[in-house]
Amino acid sequence: MISTTTTTTTRFASSLLARSIRGSAATAATTTTTASTINNSIRIQAGPQQPRFLSTNEAALKTDVHAVLPEVAEAQRIKYFKVYRWDPEQENQKPYLSTYPIDLDDCGPMVLDALLKIKNEQDPSLTFRRSCREGICGSCAMNIQGSNTLACLAYIDDDCRKATKIYPLPHMYVLKDLVPDMGNFYEQYRSIEPWLQAGDETDVDNLPTPRASPGPDGNTKLRGEYLQSREDRAKLDGMYECILCACCSTSCPSYWWNADKYLGPAVLMQAYRWIEDSRDKNTAKRLGDLDDAFKLYRCHTIMNCTKVCPKHLNPGKAIAQIKKRMAHANQS
Repeated sequence: MISTTTTTTTRFASSLLARSIRGSAATAATTTTTASTINNSIRIQAGPQQPRFLSTNEAALKTDVHAVLPEVAEAQRIKYFKVYRWDPEQENQKPYLSTYPIDLDDCGPMVLDALLKIKNEQDPSLTFRRSCREGICGSCAMNIQGSNTLACLAYIDDDCRKATKIYPLPHMYVLKDLVPDMGNFYEQYRSIEPWLQAGDETDVDNLPTPRASPGPDGNTKLRGEYLQSREDRAKLDGMYECILCACCSTSCPSYWWNADKYLGPAVLMQAYRWIEDSRDKNTAKRLGDLDDAFKLYRCHTIMNCTKVCPKHLNPGKAIAQIKKRMAHANQS
């Protein structure tokens, strides 16, 4: 028996071939023969032991419909996506790659468009995170063609001769398919207390920055906003834009080996965002909490974090600034 998905893929390939030679009566017989060849090839690749898709392992992935008729696939702009799959509810199942054909003429330009098309039209069981589709939520972070990025910001490679490989973020526990477990990452973010700590509201004289006078509606603002100069506000540029997608942290070798102790680039940059905020009163405490051989100093300035950041931020620079501030604090 061939699975429903395999049958759908077979029909998809056959219909594409038919479209490519429609209108030529002289090639009708060739159409039937070639379509049969494609169907047989798919059956051979799927086989009774591989009921899910065209193939379920790297060896089988080297052979597909594209290999049988590359000129047809190229003419129709058929792009193949090899997606990491693993379902914890399937007993004794090992991770594998599934291959999906996508007609680029009938798909959006981003990798996320292809994943949504696969899920909607070929395999509803495919699992991944996504939300805003605008690169501001960080939900669809994954490893695409060997680099961590956001699927909604990653353009599909138009080269149909090469398949696009998609994996979950590396060196993280996988919940299912392309969904990593972000629990440890968020706990580390919580540990730096990422909120403004301006001191006791009643101790007006010791506030780090003055407060604006309250508006006419005194019930909504006790003393008005915390004031900040334009120069001090500009210091936060390049840090507050972080969307906590974890692309940088999961590209860092130090984080791979010490994720339980090393905070990682994303969390450290957010820590520096509050250290550098002129309105925050607990700068010394924040620096003291980071003064640890593992929390901060596992960073070896490899700079993978800065290279892969989809928002074009520089976590490596922020970490260097923390070390610099800490060195000055220890000297004084």
